[in-house]
Amino acid sequence: MTKLLAPLQSLKQGNWFKLICGASFQHLPAVRNLAIAYTLAGADCIDVAADPAVIAAVHEGLLVAKNLAQEAEERGFPFRGNLPFLMVSLNDGEDPHFRKAEFNSINCPPTCPRPCETICPAQAIVFNDQKDSFSGIIADKCYGCGRCVPVCPYEMIFTSSFVSTPGAVAPLVMSTGIDAIEIHTKVGRLADFQRLWASIVPQVNKLKLLAVSCNDGEGLIDYLQTIYDLIAPHCQVLIWQTDGRSMSGDIGDGTTIATVKLGQKVLAANLPGYVQLAGGTNSYTVPKLKAMSLLKRWGDGKIGKWGEKITPPPHYPTTPYIAGVAYGSYARVLLSPIFEQLENQEVSSTGIYASVGLENQPELLWQAVELAYSLVSQIKSQSEL
Repeated sequence: MTKLLAPLQSLKQGNWFKLICGASFQHLPAVRNLAIAYTLAGADCIDVAADPAVIAAVHEGLLVAKNLAQEAEERGFPFRGNLPFLMVSLNDGEDPHFRKAEFNSINCPPTCPRPCETICPAQAIVFNDQKDSFSGIIADKCYGCGRCVPVCPYEMIFTSSFVSTPGAVAPLVMSTGIDAIEIHTKVGRLADFQRLWASIVPQVNKLKLLAVSCNDGEGLIDYLQTIYDLIAPHCQVLIWQTDGRSMSGDIGDGTTIATVKLGQKVLAANLPGYVQLAGGTNSYTVPKLKAMSLLKRWGDGKIGKWGEKITPPPHYPTTPYIAGVAYGSYARVLLSPIFEQLENQEVSSTGIYASVGLENQPELLWQAVELAYSLVSQIKSQSEL
């Protein structure tokens, strides 16, 4: 008998929570602090850029969280030291998650109202009027949402994309201790998917989970079925991530509708594996799923107790419910007021910048965990209803 890991148990119970830090988000202090807060709040998976520095920052955050497990329990949070899976995102072609915005601030007219600075949810665009001060896009903070591009009055902002290199996959898996990989693909890119998959296969036995993320499109189900036929012999646990409206969850409640509809479409196809929502997810997502009876209740089926020894069958059987929800921009923006306060303390009395770990500011730390838990607990408590 094999003990089912806590994150896999969440998938089986239908209350899986994933934090998406961003496939191109590389602001190390923020990634580290997000990992701390959402781990302590009970997240099952943290999805990050396939960047060794970012992965190392998450590992640091996970270690900090593990050392705070007892205090978290005393404060009433569910974390008991069971760490979330660390997932990295890869892409087989151009994808909005794998891009950065760019522009040369020197060319910006002085009279421009700078709507790009206002609309950026990551606060990655700054303008400094002082000579020799940086103005433009802070690349590490930009996660490619693209909202700045159409609002520029002078059409000077553009994006640059990158595609995962197959040759970098094996050393990434072997040297950084990741638990899962997510492949972002698109209908019609089978050859590109096969190219990337060929580089993953030799290392796939080291992974605990594989996810495939895809937007809707004509022929979607046939495309996903073809992908399943390709990866099935090598993959034990599979998630279909239905990316309804990419990176839009912080815009408004209605953005979640697209991913719910896409989730229903994939569920109806009865593809083996779990279905997990993403793209436009926010505080409205779980209530919407509850209202539509798309979440599994605690008493539905035979569910093992936490930590019970269960032998997970290959590719887990098809389920008639949404197994989990991933949150990206909404989850990050939710904690931004806390992180702003933290950043304000990152200049010492000597004027030298020094990154402050969230754990070193206990009041802000537990405020951040409380905010994170307000989101995580939505799906974690759904089984009680």
